[in-house]
Amino acid sequence: MTDEIEKGHAGQAFGDFLKEQGTYEETTEVAVKRVLAFQLAEAMKAQGISKVEMAKRLETSRSQLDRLLDPEHDGVTLGILARAAKAVGRGIRLELT
Repeated sequence: MTDEIEKGHAGQAFGDFLKEQGTYEETTEVAVKRVLAFQLAEAMKAQGISKVEMAKRLETSRSQLDRLLDPEHDGVTLGILARAAKAVGRGIRLELT
């Protein structure tokens, strides 16, 4: 027997595990929303944009902006995400996989 550690994967890919469990799509959607909310909040913070100012830029209410920034809220449209990205000088890139 050798003490060398075998290189490579220790098991199946996490995505494969989620697919087996039947939760891949749901988990992916939640993860994407969390990442987008985080990136938007970070862009606002980096540029010193308050929630009040951001809501004005989006021509929406502060409560609507709070829903957009809430990683748990999944009722966000692509349109509002694109407007929010533009408001902080960013864009959105989507792809089908």
